[in-house]
Amino acid sequence: MHAIVIGEPGGPDVLEWTEVPDPEPAPGEVLVDVAASAVNRADVMQRMGRYDPPPGTSPYPGLEASGRVAALGEGVTGWRVGDEVCALLGGGGYAERVAVPAGQLLPVPAGVDLVEAAGLPEVACTVWSNVFMLARLDAGERFLVHGGGSGIGTMAIQLAKAHGARVLCTVGSAEKAARCLELGADEAINYREDDFVEHGPYDVVLDNMGAKYLERNVRSLATGGRLVVIGLQGGTRAELDLNALLRKRAAVHATSLRARPAEEKAAIVAAVRDHVWPLLEAGKVRPVVDRALPMAEAAQAHRVLEDSGHIGKILLSV
Repeated sequence: MHAIVIGEPGGPDVLEWTEVPDPEPAPGEVLVDVAASAVNRADVMQRMGRYDPPPGTSPYPGLEASGRVAALGEGVTGWRVGDEVCALLGGGGYAERVAVPAGQLLPVPAGVDLVEAAGLPEVACTVWSNVFMLARLDAGERFLVHGGGSGIGTMAIQLAKAHGARVLCTVGSAEKAARCLELGADEAINYREDDFVEHGPYDVVLDNMGAKYLERNVRSLATGGRLVVIGLQGGTRAELDLNALLRKRAAVHATSLRARPAEEKAAIVAAVRDHVWPLLEAGKVRPVVDRALPMAEAAQAHRVLEDSGHIGKILLSV
């Protein structure tokens, strides 16, 4: 098969579409003929040599994919060759085939295109596990997601709104603000012109910036508020005022999805199938796709992501 190989750490041009050995499904795995994958910040970090794949996973980038079941490993039940699926991956989505633990496989939701489904698993699992399973966002609470125009942001806005929260987001342009409002955000705050703290307090904050926003995120929390940090685009080290947390009886969580044990991922995927997939099939939540490029043009897709001009997911089709 062909896959995107990272010859050496560096810029987008180190990504090379080349021939590699076919994967074989181990016991408990499913082999998928890939229709598409999607670009995530973690792929960029891996390309730069800053985020190695977890041990035992594919060395190729790509944390999600969609396609059709090609073969079943020993002991797999509930799936058939030819089923249209999408999957949460530890790596390997930038390829023509990928082997997936059966517990990380999802059916393509009714009414969703097979290629577009490639952009669902990572964002749906990230948002559901962090905003709902961990932070327990409830109806009527105030929710802030940073980077509202991103793949995570566009999914978080829709899911939080579907669950009755008041939804706010930060954005970097008027175009992104308009799109986020269309998706259901009650307010879109342009961080270039305004301070999100002034629009608080928030019961739950989903943050991709890390150190740069830590002090203001904590300051913006309501009593009993929950801050969930899932990205470090703004750095890794900052001072945390514990007294501010104590006074508010607030909590800070820092989590990642990629390195979790298989059983934890399977539990998250099962919860997403139970709670998110019905919303997709009812049309209350939808994938937001900025563009789809051929897999061989992964370098260009990375440039688009790093420029941050996109809204929603950038897909790579085979």
